[in-house]
Amino acid sequence: MRKLIGIAAFLIAVGMLLMLLISNRLLGIIIIGLLIFIGYGCYGDC
Repeated sequence: MRKLIGIAAFLIAVGMLLMLLISNRLLGIIIIGLLIFIGYGCYGDC
């Protein structure tokens, strides 16, 4: 459980950094949607 929280915190930080670099909100929302879909798929496979 602790490992999962660590990975989630790291990925949230990476996402926040990407949103600082990407000024286009629509592109950010598309990236968020894709990453949620990928994360759900990976979580379901575990």
